[in-house]
This record gives sequence, C-alpha cells and structure tokens, in this order.
Amino acid sequence: MIDKEEVKETIVDVAREIFSKFGFKKTTMHEIANAQGKGKSSIYYYFASKEKIFQAVVEKEATILNQELLKATSDADSPTMKLKMHVIVRMHAVGKLANYYSAIKDDYLSHLDFVEKIRKKSDQEEIQMMENILKEGVETGIFDINDTSLAAIAIVTALKGMEVPLFWRGKEKNIDRRLDNLLHILFNGVMTR
Repeated sequence: MIDKEEVKETIVDVAREIFSKFGFKKTTMHEIANAQGKGKSSIYYYFASKEKIFQAVVEKEATILNQELLKATSDADSPTMKLKMHVIVRMHAVGKLANYYSAIKDDYLSHLDFVEKIRKKSDQEEIQMMENILKEGVETGIFDINDTSLAAIAIVTALKGMEVPLFWRGKEKNIDRRLDNLLHILFNGVMTR
C-alpha cells in the first residue's frame, strides 16, 4: 500500500529543487510532475495547486532552519558560543534554503496567504531563540544587556539586513570574514574602552 505522506514528502523534495532552480513564478506543475515521473493529475491528487506545494516546501525549509539553529545552539557550551553558532549557522543555512529565503524576502510572493504567516512565525521563533541566548548570558554574567527582548530584535534585524549583500550578489567569497566582523561588533561594540 502506498503511504500518502511519503508520496507527499517525495513531491515536496522534488519541488524544492525545481523551485530553487526556476523560482516560484517560472515553475509549473508540469515540471514538478515530470521530475516526479508522474502525470499532473497525480500531483493534483496530493496538492490542490502549485501554491500549496510551494507552501509545503517553504514550511519544510523553515523547519530545517529552526532545527539547525536549535542543534547548533544546544551543542554550544556557553552563551557566547551559542550566539556565535546561531549567527554562523543561520547565515549559512539561509543561503542554502532558497525557497524559504525567497518566501520571506520577495514582495511578489506576498499575495500568497501563507507567506505572511510564515514570515511572522519565523521572526517570532528566531527572536525568541535569540532572547533565550541573551537571557542566559545575562544570568551567567557574560552579557551586559538591559533589555534582552529589544537586543534580540536588534540582532535579528541586523542579521536580516546582512542577508541581501551576502547572498544576492552571487557567490560571496567573504561570508565568514563578514560574519566575524559582525560577531566582533556584537561582542565588543563599537566604542573604545
């Protein structure tokens, strides 16, 4: 017997690659079906539209990002390393998750109902992760932050601001150098002491 969830997962995996290559606008159900070795009607049996497939793809990539961030920070042994790993893993992962990144950044996709929900959920989850790291750092005396909530928002906003120059100009060769500079500013500030 065919497991419906397994088939849907396979369709999502194939569609991830196609959407990554051609983008949402240029990808067709026909291309997804061909890559799957099925007819379009078979794909429509599992997903009502291209938008529904894209939603499943973006949700999967959002989950991947969340899992990678949680793993990276749980493996770290101090708030400093957690913050560093969050920044590094996030920036490298976002570069590999083209569909997720497209959904949260491309205005032409904002007409899709699910995009704004994913954007909000993603922002809230990341800000909460960052705030947890900062609170732990304050509690252990490593960080000196008056408002961890505001600081978390500021850091996540800074990371989002770096995404475009890091990933949309082609293959950036100095990603790690730029991230090191950002981390230096996060840890040391900009004022002389």
